[in-house]
Amino acid sequence: MLGMAKRINYVKAVFTLVLAVYGVILARDVAEHRFLDRVDLVAHETGHMLFSWFGEFIMVMGGTIGQLFVPLAFTAYFLALKERFSSAVTLFWAGQNLFNISVYIKDAQAMAMPLVSMGGGDAIHDWNYLLTKLGLLRHDQGVGNLAYGMGLVTMISAIIMAGYYSLDKEEEET
Repeated sequence: MLGMAKRINYVKAVFTLVLAVYGVILARDVAEHRFLDRVDLVAHETGHMLFSWFGEFIMVMGGTIGQLFVPLAFTAYFLALKERFSSAVTLFWAGQNLFNISVYIKDAQAMAMPLVSMGGGDAIHDWNYLLTKLGLLRHDQGVGNLAYGMGLVTMISAIIMAGYYSLDKEEEET
């Protein structure tokens, strides 16, 4: 008995390649609006509403929490079902969200991005507010770079996982 052989699932392998190419496109220009940005915005704004019960700081932070929670909840769901390839794809989505968050963080001082107000009142810039409260506003570029780096590591990890999980186990060799 030599152990379990592996066979390539070509559909998953091609999708992994597509993710890798898309990841490079995202990493090269994180400020460009992409495929899932509207879904991410809904998760972000919903996070503000859900966390509004916990005070102003947590409510403002809730946008970013919501934006990361949605893809990570799907990742946990797929892991619970032992759908590891699907969990790698949704982990990639979490990395893409970290790229979007990095852009928002880096805009904290300039406040040049257009903002969305779901409540009809004046929109506030989440990361200007958060970094000001934490005394870190002057470090917005560094904090944004940290979020970008976390997104890059998350996406690379997800692509490696997806590549690994595109291998299907075959029967034992003898």
